[in-house]
Amino acid sequence: MSKGPKHPERHAKRPGVYRAARAADVLRAAKGLRVARIDLAAVSDKAGLLQAAARSLEFPAWFGGNWDALEDCLTDLSWHKADGHVLLIERADALPQDDLGVFRDVLESAAAYWKERARPFFAVFVGGDATLPEF
Repeated sequence: MSKGPKHPERHAKRPGVYRAARAADVLRAAKGLRVARIDLAAVSDKAGLLQAAARSLEFPAWFGGNWDALEDCLTDLSWHKADGHVLLIERADALPQDDLGVFRDVLESAAAYWKERARPFFAVFVGGDATLPEF
C-alpha cells in the first residue's frame, strides 16, 4: 500500500482518510487548503461528535445532526470558498468504536466523492488507528 500524500495540495486525486503522528506534520503539508481542527477530547458519544464536527466546519443551520446530514455537509462545503479541505481530527480515542467506525465510513465516502471531482479532501486522525494509511 502506498503512503499518503506529503503535499496534499498537489494530490487532488488521492483524497482519503489517513493517520498522522503529529498535527504539525499535517498543518505543514496543508498549504493552500482549508484546515478544520476537530478536537474530540471532551466527546464521548455520537451527538458530541456531530456537534464538534458541525462547529469546526461551520455547518449551515440546516445541518440535521445525524450521520446522513454529516455526509451531506461534507460533500457540499459550498459555504467555504476553498481549493480543498483538510479535517484534522484530534483525540478521538474516547469515542465508542461503533461511532468511530461510522464516522470513518462517512469520511471515506466524502473523500471518494471529492476524489471523483478531483478536489483535495483529507481527513487525518492525529495518533489514529494504525490500520489507516500514514499521511
